[in-house]
Amino acid sequence: MRPATVPPFPHPAADRGGPIEWAETRRILLVRPDNLGDVVMLTPALRALRAHVPDARLDLLASPVGSSLAPVIPYLDGTLAISPVWQDSDGRMPHDPDRELALVSQVKAGRYDVVVVFTSFSQSPWPMAYVAYLAGIPVRAGHSKEFGGSLLTHWVTPPPDETHQVDRCLHLLEALGVPPAGTHLELRVPDDARDRAAAALARAGIAPARPYALLAPGASCSARRYPADRFGKVAAELAERGLPVAVVGSAGERDLVAEVVSAAGSLGVAAVGPLDTPAFVALVAGAAVAVTNDSGGMHVADAVGTPVVVAFSGTELEDQLAPRTVRAELFRVPTSCSPCHQFRCPFGLPCLDLDPTELAGTAYELAPRCRPPDPEG
Repeated sequence: MRPATVPPFPHPAADRGGPIEWAETRRILLVRPDNLGDVVMLTPALRALRAHVPDARLDLLASPVGSSLAPVIPYLDGTLAISPVWQDSDGRMPHDPDRELALVSQVKAGRYDVVVVFTSFSQSPWPMAYVAYLAGIPVRAGHSKEFGGSLLTHWVTPPPDETHQVDRCLHLLEALGVPPAGTHLELRVPDDARDRAAAALARAGIAPARPYALLAPGASCSARRYPADRFGKVAAELAERGLPVAVVGSAGERDLVAEVVSAAGSLGVAAVGPLDTPAFVALVAGAAVAVTNDSGGMHVADAVGTPVVVAFSGTELEDQLAPRTVRAELFRVPTSCSPCHQFRCPFGLPCLDLDPTELAGTAYELAPRCRPPDPEG
């Protein structure tokens, strides 16, 4: 773990915004257009803002996958599902100025009084700030170390880079006069999502009300994915101990899920899904234990109270992202290149050279409901 750093020296143009008249604010746009887990970690900030301005409309501008969480987030009134060019890490999006101008028009149509741009330590708020400026939003707030002129009316000096993402979001709101309302993540699963999850389990051959382990082998980049054959061994060992295993992934992860199930080679391991996001959340909530990468599944488990074992790669610092409200065990091999913040590892993932037996044993220990009664008890 790297030593904590002091907050960056404030830029002379930062921290100069005046008080925001929250009592008169009617329409607020919150911005977090990256991954599913980032939106889950935003829920404490959404709860704080809803408590502070209970009558205001809260809309979330997020990626399509982030927006898909809206049915299980209790504090939102609407979403704008956007894939912005400034989040395009692979350069796959075509040069299309009309698309970006349409985004400005869409934001302008919302007639927002305030926009709050949430970022990680490595992201910039300035592209979205420019969109909001062109859209005529009068109050524009975000964290930044770098100069961006007057695009933000409330340019807040961020906390140290090592700060947990939940605390970073709350830090921004506190600087704007919004007190926190707890740090726990929060997702609420509707009954129809639980029904879809139960039906998917039944199709996979997992009996209703029987404890099961959930394996989510996917992640947004290959540098954070524990190898599929090792995930398969984790699944097989859990099944051998009598705990059925549901392996789940998105539509784009069908092949990965199939590879894990094939590597397990066990009748007690089955593919489930792909499911819509609320049903996936319900599936995690119903599990006795989850085994995931450093990915959205880890944060969903934290939000719904499911114990979780994590193959945590060396791309990020645990202190920025680790679950804090559920029983969680994070595994990784210390390496000199961590944290690398890479999307692809050029060295063969030495940070994830983890023993599947250790992960499976820990997962079994975190799931006490799956064990047979103690005959001496």
